[in-house]
Amino acid sequence: MKAVYDRAQALGDGLAAIREQFQLPEGFPPAVQAAAEAAAKKPLTGYADRTAMPFQTLDPISSTDLDQAFAIEQSGADLLLLYAIADVGFFVSDGDPVDAQAWNRGETIYLPDGKINQYPPVLSEGAASLLPDGERPAILFTVRVDAAGKSSLDAVERALIRSRAKLGYATVTADQLPQGFTELSRRIRAAETARGAALVDPPQQEVVRRDDGNFDLAFRPMSEIEQCNAAMSLAANLAVADALYAHHTGLFRIMPEPGRRATSRLRHSAAAFGIAWPSNMSLEQRERTLDPNVPAEAAFMLAIRRAGQGASYAPFVEGEKPWHSAMAATYVHATAPLRRLADRYVCEAALAVANGRPVPDWVSAAFQKLPLVMNRADAKAAQVNGAVLELAEAIALQGRVGESFEGRVTDLDERGARIQICQPAVITRVPVDGLEIGEQVNLKLVEDDPVRRLARFALA
Repeated sequence: MKAVYDRAQALGDGLAAIREQFQLPEGFPPAVQAAAEAAAKKPLTGYADRTAMPFQTLDPISSTDLDQAFAIEQSGADLLLLYAIADVGFFVSDGDPVDAQAWNRGETIYLPDGKINQYPPVLSEGAASLLPDGERPAILFTVRVDAAGKSSLDAVERALIRSRAKLGYATVTADQLPQGFTELSRRIRAAETARGAALVDPPQQEVVRRDDGNFDLAFRPMSEIEQCNAAMSLAANLAVADALYAHHTGLFRIMPEPGRRATSRLRHSAAAFGIAWPSNMSLEQRERTLDPNVPAEAAFMLAIRRAGQGASYAPFVEGEKPWHSAMAATYVHATAPLRRLADRYVCEAALAVANGRPVPDWVSAAFQKLPLVMNRADAKAAQVNGAVLELAEAIALQGRVGESFEGRVTDLDERGARIQICQPAVITRVPVDGLEIGEQVNLKLVEDDPVRRLARFALA
């Protein structure tokens, strides 16, 4: 949720309650903060000097925790993505106070009014962030992308870099980007299509004020420049995943295929949104044609994302192929170490295998422990996001008690009927019997309470 407009502090008060409910910490313990401040002053030694390379960053304009900087070069018919990733390992040692706190948190949690940092800001928004205000230590991936969009890992090194510019999604112009930027994205997207990957980039859900002072849920689709930027991370993560798997090590993101029941629910959700989906067309084929700029289709894209069984983390296991169904590939997280604990260890493993060294024992040991920690952190972040969404829905529905809304039943279980409302895009449950999956119903909003994050409906 990127934009929030509050009325009578309903949202502000609700977010404060969410922080308290999920015990989200404010700041860092003194010992952790002191250790981070000391680490931020370490002299930068032992790095290859790559400060002459024209690196730059591309993020939301307000971001200060910058994980990635990039440059692009031509190599015959191939493109070389020079992808510098913040070297958190330079500042954080295994078992030190900052590391111990990072294991407790797992990942950065984002809320509309701020974030719960994975690392103290003196590192994540200062010394370790790839800001354009001086030299920074980085792990530099050289990723080769061929004409078909296949990415492979040419080299990995610890390098000192200097970002030339902090570019923003909303303000960047074509002349600021390196030659090959859009072609690199085109190749990677083409490779996704060839693999059969799920090309679903759901829009950001926002709460926006109406002219009458109330609120609506709206969607902001992922811009073309954001998609190009995400393609670089995707290429690097796929290349690292292949390299680690080939060396029988790593920590992978895995996701099973959506089940038959989930696909059936999605067909009814499509009908609720008025989206045609012929019976002889697969989910993969249908989702490729969705337009995030059309509100109904944007909402359906979110429904597809939510219908999956969810991604999780798993270490390398001999004889098992780690698979991410949405990517249609073996996949890792390596490109956001300032925001995710696991990425730091994946980067260390990539450094080792790319340079012919064994993966350090402390990294291999971490791969066995990280799935529990990261899956738990993901679950907590999802719970927080769900609570924020419930709050936003309740605020958006303020003043509409007694109104009727059209919806369609997408699932039935012991809790009643799961119903997708068309406008606004709200999912609710009504504890009634006698309905059938796919049935269209009219609901009446009978109670709305942002304090309890509650929007309760009944059959009209």
